[in-house]
Parts: sequence; C-alpha cells; structure tokens
Amino acid sequence: MQYHEAVRFLFDLRRFQVKPGTASVRALLAEFDDPHEDVTFVQVAGSNGKGSTARMTESVLREAGLSAGLYTSPHFETLRERIWVDGRKIPEASVCEFVERAKPWLVGRAADGDPLTFFEVMTALSVWYFAEANVDVAVLEVGMGGKLDATSVVDPVAAAVTNVSLEHTAVLGDTVEEIAEKKAAVAPANRPLVTGATGAALSTIREQVGSVVTVGAAGTGGATPNDADVTVRSEGRVNHQESAVSVVGDGWRVDGRVPLLGAYQAENAGIACVLARQIADELGVGTELDAATLERGLRTAHWPGRFEVMETDPYVVLDGAHNPGACESVATVLEDFDVEDLHLVFGAMHDKDHREMVDALPDPDSVVTCRPNNPRSEDPEVLARVFEDAGVGEVTVGDDVASALASARERADAGDCVLALGSLFLVAEARATWTRVVTPRTVRDRSDADRLLERAHVDAATAAETRDDAIHRAVTLPLQRRQARAVKTAMLEAGGDCVTSADPGDGELAEAVLAGTLPEFERLTERLADAPYGLAGVAADVRERVGLDFETESDGADGYPWADGTAVMGILNVTPDSFHDGGEFYDTTAALERAEAMVEAGADIIDVGGESTRPGAEAVPVDEEIRRIVPVIEALADVDALLSVDTRKAAVGEAALDAGADVLNDVTGLEDPQMRFLAAERDVPVIVMHSIDAPVVPGKDVDYDDVVDDVIDELGERILLAEKAGVPRENVIVDPGIGFGKSKAENFEILDRLGEFDALGCPLLFGHSHKSMFELVDAEAGDNPVATAAASAVAADRGADIVRVHDVPENVTAVNVALATRNPERFEE
Repeated sequence: MQYHEAVRFLFDLRRFQVKPGTASVRALLAEFDDPHEDVTFVQVAGSNGKGSTARMTESVLREAGLSAGLYTSPHFETLRERIWVDGRKIPEASVCEFVERAKPWLVGRAADGDPLTFFEVMTALSVWYFAEANVDVAVLEVGMGGKLDATSVVDPVAAAVTNVSLEHTAVLGDTVEEIAEKKAAVAPANRPLVTGATGAALSTIREQVGSVVTVGAAGTGGATPNDADVTVRSEGRVNHQESAVSVVGDGWRVDGRVPLLGAYQAENAGIACVLARQIADELGVGTELDAATLERGLRTAHWPGRFEVMETDPYVVLDGAHNPGACESVATVLEDFDVEDLHLVFGAMHDKDHREMVDALPDPDSVVTCRPNNPRSEDPEVLARVFEDAGVGEVTVGDDVASALASARERADAGDCVLALGSLFLVAEARATWTRVVTPRTVRDRSDADRLLERAHVDAATAAETRDDAIHRAVTLPLQRRQARAVKTAMLEAGGDCVTSADPGDGELAEAVLAGTLPEFERLTERLADAPYGLAGVAADVRERVGLDFETESDGADGYPWADGTAVMGILNVTPDSFHDGGEFYDTTAALERAEAMVEAGADIIDVGGESTRPGAEAVPVDEEIRRIVPVIEALADVDALLSVDTRKAAVGEAALDAGADVLNDVTGLEDPQMRFLAAERDVPVIVMHSIDAPVVPGKDVDYDDVVDDVIDELGERILLAEKAGVPRENVIVDPGIGFGKSKAENFEILDRLGEFDALGCPLLFGHSHKSMFELVDAEAGDNPVATAAASAVAADRGADIVRVHDVPENVTAVNVALATRNPERFEE
C-alpha cells in the first residue's frame, strides 16, 4: 500500500459522524493484540490549553531521559503531525503498515453498518505505533470530553483536566457541570486527577473523583483560588517568543520560561509539571526530574500556531483561537505588546460562535476575512458582516488565506500588528508562507527520475509517461490541492511538465514535481504572479530555487569564506576522549601549534570543541568545558581564520564568543533554547545540525521514509525557530549530521544529494571526517584520510559550502580539485 492510498482511506472516514464511546476502538485494537496494554499513558482533557499542556508534559518527560510519544490534533500539513515519538513524526511506512492491516476489518465493520470514525482510527494508529516504538510513556490529548472519547480506551496512570467551559454542547451537555462530569472520567485509578478547573466545574470534578490535585494562579498577597495545591504565577513576557513562569508545589519549585505567551500558559505549565512528576514517580525515575530538568523541558516545548510571532517589524502573529474563550486569551496576550494599529486576518469554521469570538477580540483597525481550504469554512462575506455589525470601519472580504495575509501585511506599518486567527486550519495555510520548501532534485537518468516520482507518490502510469521529461531541471514542493491544479495547468501551458501525487484527499498537502528548462520556469512564474490561492508567493519561491533570481555568491554573506566556493573547517578537539584525535591537543600550546598549521595549510575556519559527541561519551559540565576552550580561543586570536566553537550549551557558546569566537556550532540543532537568542543577540553565524542524539547512542535505529527529505523537513523547523528568535536566515548554516542517527548507506545518500539542501536557503556544512560511514567502502573507521578526502571532493562538487575535517592539507587539495573542475579560472593567476 502506498502512503497516498493509506491517507485517502483514513480521510474518507471523516464522513462518519462522531459516535461517543470506546467500544469500537477497543475492538480495532483487539485485532492488533491489544497494544494499549503494553504502554504507560497520560491523558490530557480540557476545553482549552490541553494541546499545550500535553506538549509540555511530553517535553519534560523526554528531558528526563524517557522515550515519549505524543498524540494531538488537528494537524497543519500532514496527518503524521498528530503522532510523534521522541520528537519525530510517525513515518509514512508505519501509517501504511497499520492501514494495510486494519483496512479489511474496517471495511467489514462499515459494510455491517457500524463504521469507525477518522478520530477513532487515528487514535488506534497512535496507540499501536507507540507500542511498536516501545516508548516508555505516551501522552494523549483527549479529543472531546473524556468519558466517551476514543482516547479513553487506555487506562492512564496520570491524567489532567486543564479547564472546563461550554463546548460541544450537543454531545457533552448544556451545562458546565455536565461537561465537567464527562471530562473527569479520564481520572486514573491510583493517582490524583490534576486540574486547573475552578468554580462549579471543580466542584463537579471533586464529586466525581476521589482524589484531585488543583493548580491555580497565585493571587495578591499569596492568596490562591480554591486553595490550590500547586500555585503558579506568570511573570510576564520575556521576549516576543517566551514568557516567565513560576510553579510552586509541596517541597518543590520551578522558575523558568515557556516558549508560549499568555498568563494562562503558567497554569498549563503547572499542570504539566505535576503530571510529569507523577509519571516519573510511577516509572521510578523521580530522581531525574529535578527543577533544572523541569525548567529545560518546559522551555523546549515549542507548540506552533499558539500566538506564534513569525515577524517583529511589523509583528505578524498566528493563533489558532477557534472559540470565544481562546479569542479572549489572545486579546490579553496582545495587551503585552506595544502595537499601534491592529490588522486582523480572520477565517473560522461555520459551526463556531462568530459574534462572540469577534466581541472577545480587541477592536481592529482593519479586517480581511478569508476562507481556509476546508469544507466547514464559513463564507468570508458572512464573517465580514459580523465585523461590520460590531462597528469595524475597514472590512475587506477576502478569499484564500495566503492572499488575505498578504493584503493585511501590505496595510501594516512598522509598529503595527497583523494577527491571523480563527482556526488552526487558517494557521496551517498562513504558516506555509514561512515553511514552504521548494526542493531542487538531482535527476541525471531514468533511475533518478523513477525514485523522484515514486517518492512524490505519483501513480505508476503517470510516472512512466513523465520520467524522461524529468531528466533536466526539476523541483518538488508541497501544495494545497487547488494550488497544485493551478500550478500544473500553468506549467503545462509554459511548455514544461508537472505531475502531482495521487490525491490523498483534503487534509494532506499534495507533492508537485515540476520539470523543465529555465525559460519554461520563467514562463510558469510569470503566469503564477497574478494567480489566486497565494500562488504569487509560490512563484517567488520557485524562481529563487531554480536560479531565475540570480544573486552573486557573496550576497548576504558579509564576506564569510563560504560565500566564495567551499570553505575548509579544521577540527581542533581540546578533549581527552574525541574519537579521532582525543588528547592530542588537550594542552593549549599544542592546540595553538595545531591551529597555526591548519591555517598555513589553507583552513578557513578553526572549530574548537571541548566535549566529545562520540558514541557513549560522557557529558562535560559547563564550567569544565569553558575551562578547556576559552584559553585556546584566546590564544588563537591572531590566526588568520574564523574561530568556531563546537558546543551544545549556550553558556559555553557565550563564553567562547566573549573570548573571540566568530561562529556557533551546535550539534544538537538548537536543543538549548538560549542558543538561538545568543546567536541573534551577537549577530553571529550559527551551525544547526540535524541529530537524533548527541552524544550518539550506539545501535539506535532510526526509521526514515526518505533520509534527505526527512532531514530537510526537520531542519526547516529548527531554522524557523532561529528566524523567529531574530537570527537572519543568511546567518544559519545547516549540517545534515553525518553519523548522527543515520546508517552508513544513508550517509552516502545524503552526500550524493547534497544539492537538495538548497531547499533550505542556507549555507551547507558537511562533516564526515574519519567517520564510520566509510566502512561501507572498506575503509577503517576513525582512520580513513583517503576516503575522507575523496568525500570532501564529492561534497564540494555537490554544493557543500563548508567541509569539516581533521586533516586540512589533504582536504584543501581535494576541495580545490573539485572546484577547479567547475571553474578553473579561479585558480589562475
């Protein structure tokens, strides 16, 4: 079964109406030998904030060293976003495997007049996958209510009800008390239910549940509502991405930051801390969950689409607020921002209370209504009338989200705010403005073309007709179905070729494969420039990626050595235990001599590292790492090369920059949240590496659907984090992470397809020196200078901007040979 077939089958289940209860899910899981009985589960229910709370809980548990799963809804671009294990989306192959096994049984149930819904099957898929992945714990966001929700097929060992308000009254009841009673059913058997509910809802929960831990905001003078067991306080916005919170329990306290804005996030953080502490106690890792671990876990709990500030001048904010309570929360967050005019982009589903949503929002200076690409979307004219009735003077009836967002941004001046909200479906489309990736593809022969079309889920008959046409300039990009149809028509009219993935149904983006000559791409983008559905932005991205908008190599690079060909970075390990040269340059004098020799041999950058990330390496305390590297960096102040610091800790990076370093090299890809703010504050380049674990965990298998596409996808989100923190994209250097969570064959595939990383629009570093990947060609791991040099030449030829190596003279020669084949004139005197 192909992925698009599996997704279409799942999306087709959305036609079946919600059917409260767990019997159907339980019956489906029985067909898979009851995988829910082998996993430790947490359930998070509530009217608002349950997604954020679930994400924070999962993040803290991972920080404590546990393997953790996360199940949430809805998704932005692919249903795979609903199911995560250790920070990675469920692979396409796993979705196919589950659907292929489940489909006959599900079809039989439908034939008998008792079909399962989309949410029920997705819940079963998540439970099965968590068992397959052998996670230590899985956090489930409850869909609706609790007692009758599909997620309640599990018996949680910890659970929460964040809060209770009127919602889904047709199913849950007409009063807060009725709804609270159903939500309280998620309570675990042997531990207290955690809740931030107040008033009548809390009273009902207390009546239903034997033991409750309440979480509430501290009031003036230390008073707390309802005598909360755990008190929280929002300390306000720290920057445009983070807020400070404090959580105080009986004998424990957390003072930290969360990457989410709004005073209400403090309560969500408090609930997450209590849940994580309960799980840690249940699994016997309570000693790993100290205050520092809780603080780190909270700060890395990124949750897109929740007052997400995408730009700052003017502010451009995306929020999935989809009910009056959520709109009211957005209004309170906006009060913390000093903005002049407010320009709204609003689109919502037809079953929402639009008038109450509008009344809860601050008075806008202008509004553009729009229609997210969803059959449940309300007519923009109806939404415009609601704003007009509310007294808004400038209201424009828009159409698609991207065009509406573009219109609002044109109106906004510096100091204003563009706020797009009303539905997570709207956020998903708006976010594509920043996340869309146009990937150049290497298509040298029919074999390459076949692999490309198969990866894009193009049906076999169309692929056979198209593959010869793809053997020249080709790109792929994800599009909405209506965008894909328009792009295909325009490309065919331009004389090129375009095929799209077999239709998986609305709810999943289509993959478009465009192939043609530069003049054909020129004609395509001219046709798209005035097209609807946000295709002007698509045209601009395509022009940049195929090279129509030519820029000199040094544009935006401020004279950095990688702006003019491939730079060589020399590795200087001041550690006793690095895998290749550990201990050789531990002494400052020896390190200085080594660095000078590398510069003399042609190194453009010296990368100083004080902690090994080899398999099994022990973590080095911050103070010790600083003690190792700072004297060396200070001693290298006069060498004729840039200095880079290889560290995963922001405190070490800051000390290195103070000592004279020019570049941050983070092998964890900004796992320490402060690293991106440090890079922004100091305006220095930062190398963002893709890594599953650092240090490397020996023998850990990682499943990729396509190693290059998956790494590009995951790096894209890391780059976006850096940009939102204020790091310009030209200051981000990406590293695919050779040897970190990839097999030997996958490392070679990355090397072959380095050109595809141009999709990210960042300089590219390739770090392969003496690694075990060369065992594939019978070279000894840890000592393979010839293989390393050969790979440097290939990397330079494939477009690497930096190669990171131990042996500088040999690799400088290898790089120069590769560059000379493309442009021999550069080496002539």
